[in-house]
Amino acid sequence: MPSASAEPPPGPRVTLRDVARALGVSVATVSNAYNRPDQLSAELRGRILQQAQALGYHGPDPLARSLRRGRTGVLGVVYDAPLDYAFADPAAVLFLGSVARAVQGEGLSALLLASPHGPDADATLPVRSASVDGFIVYCAAGGSALLRAVLDRRLPTVLVDQDPQPGVVGVGIDDLGGAQAAAAHLLALGHRQLGAVCLPLTPGGLLASGGGPLAPDFSPPTGYRPSVQRLAGYRAALLGVPEAALHLTETMQNTPEEGEARALALLQAQPGLSALLCMSDVLAQGALRAAAALGRQVPGDLSVIGYDDLPSSAALNLTTVWQPTAEKGRAVGEAMRALLRGEAAHELCLPTRLTLRGTAAPPPALP
Repeated sequence: MPSASAEPPPGPRVTLRDVARALGVSVATVSNAYNRPDQLSAELRGRILQQAQALGYHGPDPLARSLRRGRTGVLGVVYDAPLDYAFADPAAVLFLGSVARAVQGEGLSALLLASPHGPDADATLPVRSASVDGFIVYCAAGGSALLRAVLDRRLPTVLVDQDPQPGVVGVGIDDLGGAQAAAAHLLALGHRQLGAVCLPLTPGGLLASGGGPLAPDFSPPTGYRPSVQRLAGYRAALLGVPEAALHLTETMQNTPEEGEARALALLQAQPGLSALLCMSDVLAQGALRAAAALGRQVPGDLSVIGYDDLPSSAALNLTTVWQPTAEKGRAVGEAMRALLRGEAAHELCLPTRLTLRGTAAPPPALP
């Protein structure tokens, strides 16, 4: 039995028609007060809004209005990872902030569509059910059900760091060239036993078992393009150096903790390694911790090179591969704005470059 202080249930929802009836004006006139205020005098619009407030009418239903216009004003950003991970990854935060700045001037909002994870989770559900005007695919494995679900919606779409798709605009960076430059720099310094701390390469690879070492010849046919391209770049640099070897380990997520754990295990399993190539600056931060835990001086005993050149990496004196993360986000936003206007948008591949700092040096001399 409800208590005496319980609030009464809400009454029937007040509609635009109720406001028009109370004022003795047409429904179209009340609608103009919200959607086309220039069509009414200030006095009439004021009376309509005052009456609406008195009746408890709070304006047109946003969903109904978007259906009438054929636009929601919302862009879906597809992210194949748990939601909290997007806010913990500094590169993702920088990219998403740049996208938001590029689109908000046209009244657009961004909706982060993170994939649910779990044995029974349907990773495509957020994409299939989202009411959006277009998709920005920031993270999805090539050939995945998630990417197919995006393309099946046939909405304006911009792919970010993805394999090219017919009729779909892509914006990316020279991942392969940046990684090749990093490995070539270590080889030029004299390193021959190199380790690679890899970002996740495939959604169904070692992730379920917690990450770990990979066979030297491991080569996924499809996967996360940045990871696959960076691995290909490392290997390309080693092609002309037959005595060089590359030892691989895969992480579960792009976190310092994962970088530390995987680098530590790799260095313990391969004590002869003199350098580590990390597929992100975040993983490199973890690798620096691992080196310290083992008592190995950087760069005296171990060289470390990252990837991304995050704002925090200069303070660590980290040698790394710079990528134009903010510019990439801006280019993605501009491409999406063009598509929504019915204009053409073009493929774009932005350059990368090696940033030399203090964590890479010649290997220690053999005793």
